[in-house]
Amino acid sequence: MHIYLISPSGAVRDKAALRLGIKRLKHLGHTVALDPDALSSEQRFAGDDDARVLAVARAAASGADVVMLTRGGYGLTRILKRLPYKAIASSVKNGTQWVGHSDFTALQMGLLAKTGACTWAGPHACVDFGRAEADDITLACFEDMAEGRAEGAGWKLPASDIPHLPKKALLAEHAVLWGGNLSVLCSLVGTPYLPNVQAGVLFLEDVAEHPYRVERMLTQLLHAGVLSQQKAIVLGAFTDYKLSAHDKGFKLQTVVDWLRTQVKTPVLTGLPFGHVPTKLCLPVGKQVTLLREGREAFLLWAHPEHGHTHDHGH
Repeated sequence: MHIYLISPSGAVRDKAALRLGIKRLKHLGHTVALDPDALSSEQRFAGDDDARVLAVARAAASGADVVMLTRGGYGLTRILKRLPYKAIASSVKNGTQWVGHSDFTALQMGLLAKTGACTWAGPHACVDFGRAEADDITLACFEDMAEGRAEGAGWKLPASDIPHLPKKALLAEHAVLWGGNLSVLCSLVGTPYLPNVQAGVLFLEDVAEHPYRVERMLTQLLHAGVLSQQKAIVLGAFTDYKLSAHDKGFKLQTVVDWLRTQVKTPVLTGLPFGHVPTKLCLPVGKQVTLLREGREAFLLWAHPEHGHTHDHGH
């Protein structure tokens, strides 16, 4: 696979991690091209807005099998109105898989809203491939995605979820999978870059946000009418925050319990996705089926439309 690396958000500070990430991708048998501006730096950004818009355009024109971000951070929301959505959608149609998480949620949602094109929520070059010990599940999921073999993902639900979920196995079908980073998603409410997904499966994660802030953002999506329109809400990892004495027992589980009182939609937790070492690759914008058998949850999707894979009767 040919992988094209871009930095459309924050500047790469950990160059050693990027070098290791590239080395690991090559060791897995991929060829890797680094965008000319991938190591640029302008304040906290990987180059000024113009440079980052051009980097996205170069990626769309690269013909690569996979376009992957070096890292997240902040920067894509600044350039949403300037991104070459048609060119990105065209590259997707021609077989390029765009993959990333965190700030990348902005591009994913904008692209989905403007064109309906699918991208992948998944790893970054620095934090995932460039960590000292790369996560085996993350690597396996990425390889399946890159090779066009990915058909679904499963995970074990916490026991505390079970009393709150419907008895039936089928929780959603023909439902568009969408979402990503909660803060980024909320920043798009009221803009043309938030897709209007009805009866979808919304997945969410965040980092360094106290549970009360997570609740406040969920409240925004609730009041905006987004949550009640979903077939299911799936929560990934919410990490790197500090509780205080002032909280008096208010914690992330408090927020999940509260959310369940606000929506009739099933709320599932424990999705291996977010700012954590183990990441599934999730097809954003694709129709999925969500199933539960006991404590096992499964997200299933069809083969990609391009290539020969759809001839096998799936």
